[in-house]
Amino acid sequence: MKKSIMLSLIFLILPALGFSQDYLLPLWPKNIPNSQSGDEIEQRDSTDIVRISNIQVPDIAVYIPSRRSSTGQAVVICPGGGYARLAYDLEGSDIAKLLNAHGIAAVVLKYRLPTSKSNIIGYKSPLVDAKRAIRLTRVHAEKWHIDLSKIGVMGFSAGGHLASTLGTHFDYGDKSASDSVETLSSRPDFMILIYPVITFTQSFMHRGSRDALLGENADSALVASFSNELQVTEQTPPTFLVHAGDDTSVPVKNSLAFYNALLENHVSAEMHIFPVGGHGFGLARADAHLGRWSECLLDWLSWLNRSQKNSAE
Repeated sequence: MKKSIMLSLIFLILPALGFSQDYLLPLWPKNIPNSQSGDEIEQRDSTDIVRISNIQVPDIAVYIPSRRSSTGQAVVICPGGGYARLAYDLEGSDIAKLLNAHGIAAVVLKYRLPTSKSNIIGYKSPLVDAKRAIRLTRVHAEKWHIDLSKIGVMGFSAGGHLASTLGTHFDYGDKSASDSVETLSSRPDFMILIYPVITFTQSFMHRGSRDALLGENADSALVASFSNELQVTEQTPPTFLVHAGDDTSVPVKNSLAFYNALLENHVSAEMHIFPVGGHGFGLARADAHLGRWSECLLDWLSWLNRSQKNSAE
């Protein structure tokens, strides 16, 4: 009887603590690619926000709206943290709950970080995990009330670099793969980039993210390959960008460079630059003006949904 009462209390408490995802799924149920055994253990710091480092087993936390309220859209969210850690709630689960409340499925990606000793080649793991997250979302699209053509990616800071890397380095799947998930396309249908790291070649780069991902003495060709303003093509997905003009950590020129590249390649884009906000503001609940960025995003997602519907008719 005591055990039954205790379990009932736990299930009552969990929602209040914010554990409201519908699914928590490992990205790789068997062998994790680009991984080697070691003695590292995942670390979590909840001092002010939840920060996760030394990630060994990447996963996705899935938030699904009711079928009745679903827009058919889904967003894979990549939290930031300089490629050294993840700001998991500030730039992950908090965002997922907001989207979910507006009928949008959200998938928070806990991706491996390049600084972990468990990687064989550090820079490969984040992108491999991001591609897999998009593919898994497509696999479960019907179950999660998602339209296969409305699956996007969202990233903050270094997570914005990962999201923009996915949007410029995607592939259409390996049709000969024995794993059926890997046969699907990893191309996101849209991108949402919030104070993103973009360039690794310009003077306004975020050197900490570059060095964490590629190393301090990376080959110049590799550095250029991960400077995503140089990788935009006409196949790059429609993009929504947000930045603060006074961001001294990741200067707004990162977003401007990517926006200009999108325009040059005739890719639909919308950008919002706020005069004050700095870096890492998340939903910016304490600033009514800056906090409007999420309303702008929801308006854009609604517009994009209508545009896709009209083009299909």
